[in-house]
Amino acid sequence: MGWIVALIVGGIAGWLASKVMNRDASMGIVLNIIVGCIGSVIGNWIAGPLLGISGSVQEFSITGLLVALLGAVVLLGIVNLFQRGKVR
Repeated sequence: MGWIVALIVGGIAGWLASKVMNRDASMGIVLNIIVGCIGSVIGNWIAGPLLGISGSVQEFSITGLLVALLGAVVLLGIVNLFQRGKVR
C-alpha cells in the first residue's frame, strides 16, 4: 500500500515542481511521478542533514510532500542547467 501512496504523492510533487519551474508543457504524468519520487530522495538527502527534517512519501504527510517538492525543484533546476545552460 505504501508504494501506491508514494506514486500518488510523487506525482503531485512532480507536477507542482514542473509548475514552479515552468516545465509543465514538456512533462507528462509518468515523468511527473518519476521526478517526484526521485525528488523525494534528493529532498531527504538535502533536508535531513541541513534542516534536521525528513519526510517519507510512503505515508502521506505535508512534511513529506514539501520535502519531495524541494527535491523535485532541485532536480528540475539541474535538468534545466544541463539542457539550456541556465536555470530559469
